Amino acid sequence: LTLAVLCWVVGKAIAYPPWDLSWSDPHAWSSWNEDPQSRAISIQHPVMVQCQEAQLVVMVHRDLFGTGRLVNAADLTLGPAACRHSSLNPAQNTVIFTTGLHECGSVVQITPDSLIYRTLLSYDPSPASNPVIVRSNPVVIPIECHYPRRENVSSNAIRPTWAPFSSALSAEERLVFSLRLMNEDWSSERPFTGFQLGDILNIQAEVSTESHVPLRLFVDSCVAALSPGTDSSPHYAIIDFNGCLVDGRSDDTSSAFITPRPREDTLRFQIDVFRFAGDARNLIYITCHLKVTPADQAPDPLNKACSFNKARNIWTPVEGSRDICSCCETGNCESPALSRRLNPLERWPSRRFRRHDADGKEAEADVVIGPVLLSSALGAAGEQQEGGQGGVTALSVGTGLICAVAIGMGLAIGLGRRRCSRASA
Repeated sequence: LTLAVLCWVVGKAIAYPPWDLSWSDPHAWSSWNEDPQSRAISIQHPVMVQCQEAQLVVMVHRDLFGTGRLVNAADLTLGPAACRHSSLNPAQNTVIFTTGLHECGSVVQITPDSLIYRTLLSYDPSPASNPVIVRSNPVVIPIECHYPRRENVSSNAIRPTWAPFSSALSAEERLVFSLRLMNEDWSSERPFTGFQLGDILNIQAEVSTESHVPLRLFVDSCVAALSPGTDSSPHYAIIDFNGCLVDGRSDDTSSAFITPRPREDTLRFQIDVFRFAGDARNLIYITCHLKVTPADQAPDPLNKACSFNKARNIWTPVEGSRDICSCCETGNCESPALSRRLNPLERWPSRRFRRHDADGKEAEADVVIGPVLLSSALGAAGEQQEGGQGGVTALSVGTGLICAVAIGMGLAIGLGRRRCSRASA
């Protein structure tokens, strides 16, 4: 009985994972010698954002990870432009960034109801004094500010920008182009975080107008990069040659346009998640060139949406005849008489809408979506958890064997003593 109780106690002790350092008690930080108010800010809200009328204020507690170890303020930057902090608060150990909504490389997304400004807070730790070791990992935190388009957010109202397509006004005053990252069933938008390699990005391109002129939307080109725009390096072409989804031509991808369209002014496509090799930021921006034509205009080699069908080994269009996609294989879809572009990196000289020709049959815009963040820690955490469970199993099996041997020896000794007592009797 004593051996059985001992084995039960040892088994319970072994079953508890000694590496589980998670704290459920919020007062577990009471040994941290810092001002209680500052400590509460650190634990509950290490990053706080204030979206003002024309600027963004981000306050970061230097105890960014809630461990009591303060990060270096110089290792914190805001946006793809890596803007430095504007002030420090030594009393509360906070770092403050104050920047305009359009500054530091922020990206604006226009939806029918909102203006969404997106940027990111980056923590890139300085190398340790000994370059052989690393004490902390880089971190990227997405930040968003949402502003309603149809209500007053200040003393000056944001006025609607749409107008009839057939009017003589500039395209900037009429059409609103947008890219949206959608969930699996395309019913709503999804966050830009939590993606892993092997996942699928559902991207929906739209043009919004309240005119009665039917329009058909095309995605002319899309380029992925580590910052907004297409002039940075490295970059990767997802859609090229006036609507050819070239990423789907690779053997290891399933990227394609979705057929049929939900509406003429909407185009959906899927791409396999990827990251740039050798870069630790695990994020991508996607800059797309969108354009519209009258819905009654037949698709042609300059206005098309083509995907590569691996089963049939051919390029197929979302609509139109199959021959409009034949140039996707050669990479020469542009006619010198019709094209104004010189090379892929000169397709987006600005983010303003442009006419294709003088009679206004096309309007175009450059739209950025991102940053799309990949979760690099999930895989490591999964591996650690899986290894931990394996360790518990091995220890439990070992403990069980020891207990079984001990119980067997105890029974043998007991039987031996009983036989000896009978013999002596």
